[in-house]
Amino acid sequence: MCDCSSCAYAPQFNRRRLLFGAAAAAAAAGASGWLGDARAAVPSNDIGPDEALKRLMAGNARYAANKPNMRDYSAGRAARAVTQKPIAAILGCSDSRVAPELAFDQGPGDLFIVRVAGNFVNEDGLASLEYGTLVLRAPLILVLGHDNCGAVDATVKALKDKTEYPGHLPALVNAIKPAVELASKSGAKDLMAAAVQANVRLAVERLKAAQPLLQEMVQQKKLGVVGGVYSLATGKVALV
Repeated sequence: MCDCSSCAYAPQFNRRRLLFGAAAAAAAAGASGWLGDARAAVPSNDIGPDEALKRLMAGNARYAANKPNMRDYSAGRAARAVTQKPIAAILGCSDSRVAPELAFDQGPGDLFIVRVAGNFVNEDGLASLEYGTLVLRAPLILVLGHDNCGAVDATVKALKDKTEYPGHLPALVNAIKPAVELASKSGAKDLMAAAVQANVRLAVERLKAAQPLLQEMVQQKKLGVVGGVYSLATGKVALV
């Protein structure tokens, strides 16, 4: 008989090793199967434009009421590393106070966002939105402006007061200039508010008519394009 004291632990050690090995094998098999189904783990965006807009506005109502959905941000992270299925593409302003994921109470992977100061359409932004809708199949584009927009205000000052700006800022002013001119012709009492809305509407119309991709998708009713203005004070988005 062996008199080695360590031998007394041998059966227990072997059982532990056997159980650990079995658990590891099961975990590996489960992980392999789960990764194979990762695409299915990400919620589908196979919905129409109206449903997508409904979800966004319901989320905004929760945000404005300070009753956002509770989320586990780690859940689905590995699945999202494999694929993304956004329910909407957002063309928004770069303003640090306007965060679309928060404003619409959406989680990671739900929104495909393009941001530029003044939320106007340029070639790079248009290409990005084409990718978000054609490749990622987002059924909706929402152009999101906001009140007291610094880019719109700078454009108003450039046109009314002949204010000159350094660097590449004049290019931004030129992009927003048509909206300010349109608002000025309307005789609106609040030129800033009117210009913000006009800027959103012009972007919506340009996206709807953008060839060769977006216009066809809109005509086939595969894509909706709408505009909204975010209130910095209330958090509410008003469609325009």
